Formats: sequence, C-alpha cells, structure tokens
Amino acid sequence: MTLQTEFEFTLPRGYVDSEGNLHRDGVMRLATAADEIYPLKDMRVKSNQAYLVIVLLSRVITRLGTLTSITPAVVERLFSADLAYLQDFYRQINENGSSHLLATCPECNHRFEVDLGVPGE
Repeated sequence: MTLQTEFEFTLPRGYVDSEGNLHRDGVMRLATAADEIYPLKDMRVKSNQAYLVIVLLSRVITRLGTLTSITPAVVERLFSADLAYLQDFYRQINENGSSHLLATCPECNHRFEVDLGVPGE
C-alpha cells in the first residue's frame, strides 16, 4: 500500500491571474512539520496571526491551473469562498489522509462517499 501525498482539487470560484485567466484545478500535497512551523517565523504572521493560513497554503499547494509557483501573494488574491474551501480541504487531507468524506442522506439514511476535491458533490 502506498501513501497518497498529493490530492487534486477544484476551486468553487477560481483564481483570476493578472492577465484575466481563470485557474480552478489544482494540487495540494500533505503538509510536513516544517510546513506548519515555518510560517510561525514569518514576520507577516508575527504581526497578524490570521496571515498564517496564507503562508501555509502557499507552501502546500503545488499547482493551481497552469501556475506551479504558488506564493503568498497568489493566495492573498483568492476569493474568500476559495480560501475557505482550501482551509477545509487542507484539514481533511491532513487529518484523514483522504479527500473523501463519508456522508449520510438525512432522508433515506443511505451512506455514501463525497470527494471534497470536487465542489458541489
């Protein structure tokens, strides 16, 4: 059995770059201890704890559309719905090791799997 360390996702809204190109599909890797410690040394995080998520996500997102260099500036320009989605996605893959969540229909009690990498499922 191999450990899955990268997970594909699709942003609900998408990142619009400086040329007006929309980037929605991306890849996030599992975080390392260094990924969680490094942002604490960042001066932007020291002056504003809310900035921690920006630095952290910029370290673990390996691709967003055609972009392969995801900087804090890129994450800063995400729509708030996409930032919230990525925070939930980060928690899911790092706590459970999977982008899949077990759900139950409230009407018929049918149990099914939902892939958090695909919004709207």
